[in-house]
Amino acid sequence: MDASGAQEGPYGGIQTRLSALILHCLLKCPMPKNFDVCIRGDGIVGRTLALLLARERLRVALVAQPAPIPVAEDVRAYALNGVSRALLMQLRAWPTTPAVTPVSEMRVWGDSGGRLDFTLPTSSAAAPGARPSEALAWIVDVPALEQQLAEALRFAPEVEYVSSPEEAAAKLTVVCEGQKSSSRHEFGAGWTVKPYDQKAVAARLESDRPHGGVARQWFGQGDVLGLLPVAGAGANALALVWSVPVARADALQKMSPDQLVATVQQVCGDEAGQLQLSGPVASWPLNLSSAERWVGPGWALAGDAAHTVHPMAGQGLNLGLADVKALAEVLRGREYWRSLGDEKLLRRYERARKADVLAMATVTDGLHGLFAHTDARWQALRNWGMKGVARSGPLKAWLTRQATG
Repeated sequence: MDASGAQEGPYGGIQTRLSALILHCLLKCPMPKNFDVCIRGDGIVGRTLALLLARERLRVALVAQPAPIPVAEDVRAYALNGVSRALLMQLRAWPTTPAVTPVSEMRVWGDSGGRLDFTLPTSSAAAPGARPSEALAWIVDVPALEQQLAEALRFAPEVEYVSSPEEAAAKLTVVCEGQKSSSRHEFGAGWTVKPYDQKAVAARLESDRPHGGVARQWFGQGDVLGLLPVAGAGANALALVWSVPVARADALQKMSPDQLVATVQQVCGDEAGQLQLSGPVASWPLNLSSAERWVGPGWALAGDAAHTVHPMAGQGLNLGLADVKALAEVLRGREYWRSLGDEKLLRRYERARKADVLAMATVTDGLHGLFAHTDARWQALRNWGMKGVARSGPLKAWLTRQATG
């Protein structure tokens, strides 16, 4: 008999306990919400894609990645081209000075006297119908860009953060987790890696004179040393990015600040002024990697989860942003009867991007191989090539247009 005095049936007690158990499970393990797209990875590429899809009124689940180990200071900086800048400005996610520094000139040195200088193209050198570029590139501090994207997402109600993919049932899953993605294997996307036996060593430096918006790069004996202007126009700060063999990278990180600066100045002399270290030194391994497949039924890869290239050309993030821009355009232009996860639809995105990424990977890998040779004959060939490009006005103008996007 229950509390009201009514007699329970033979199974009444079991049904009551079963209902209570089901209710408990639903409260502890809620059913996943329905979304149009689930984005795994909330880095710069993932956040940008979320904002692009929100503009199409798609409901987006953004899976937050585990927070990285905190560091005293993030010294990373990206070189973004005009196309990437325009995309981020449309999304109201472009940082402001001093987190953004325009590059007005780039100077490149070889190891045998070769040199190339790039400046903004004149109206006569620009492509027909193209708008004049405001800069060759923009150097952007990573934390500032991440924060600006996070701020833009606050005004995108279509995007909801979730803690795991299991919370988001979606027609399409896009993996933007970076090259260490744990989701590629789940979707059967093979991953090939060509290690370069190199690390990128990064730090911030202060010069005794303004950088003038000039980016500088030295190629020699397999190393690539870059000094990028940061902290805004008129500032004295520089971002060091030095690609060196792993053993040398480890040795550089163990040096005292004075020893490290002296080693840098052995390469660049007084070209960028007298330098001093202004922050911590970081490093990470370099490789050329790519996924065998970028898409499948209901899933797609983008950014470093699909490909990585050598950073010598500064195009890594530009390639990732171009990925999500192309993917958003493909989804927007789909036939009304196609699902967001239709594999034939997603193939259009893969075809649109794979050729461009392969071309950049081939160029950077070829340059890495060319400058890795220390033989005098290879040095002479490199020097001849750089001087030939410098003398060829049309070729040099084309390379400048490619760099500016």
